[in-house]
Amino acid sequence: MTEQERLFEEVYRAYGPSLYRFCLLQMKNPADAEDVLQEVFYKRLYRAPSFASPDHERRWLFRVALNQCRDAWKQSSRSELPLETASDAVTAEELGLLEQVAELPEHQRTVLHLHYWEGYSLREIAGLLGVTVPTVKMRLKRGRDALRQTWEGA
Repeated sequence: MTEQERLFEEVYRAYGPSLYRFCLLQMKNPADAEDVLQEVFYKRLYRAPSFASPDHERRWLFRVALNQCRDAWKQSSRSELPLETASDAVTAEELGLLEQVAELPEHQRTVLHLHYWEGYSLREIAGLLGVTVPTVKMRLKRGRDALRQTWEGA
């Protein structure tokens, strides 16, 4: 096994599942999420800067994933398949919540995912998205409020 193959396996094992969930939430289609994920790891292998720490690498990967998702949405109209088609990537409990979060506007679902699924702090999310901490707080609040309304209405 070459050094590059070993590096790819390590990075994929460490970040692949969480990046896939993130891409799936953004793209709302398993095939599109896989395409984006493949592009993210291609960039990691061939175009990544040197990283100061694993946390720096993780932030870089999520930023690239977000940009790739946005680019994919701009380039063509995407079909949306039910998230159940990706049920092997998430638990049954996560699937129900993911479906509800996927219905939120992109800026709300992004901050919710980064905060609750990936464990980023508000300051880290702000840096990752290029917005202020109060903006992140407001997006989280509006996202939670929208989910609460969905749950109370059900």
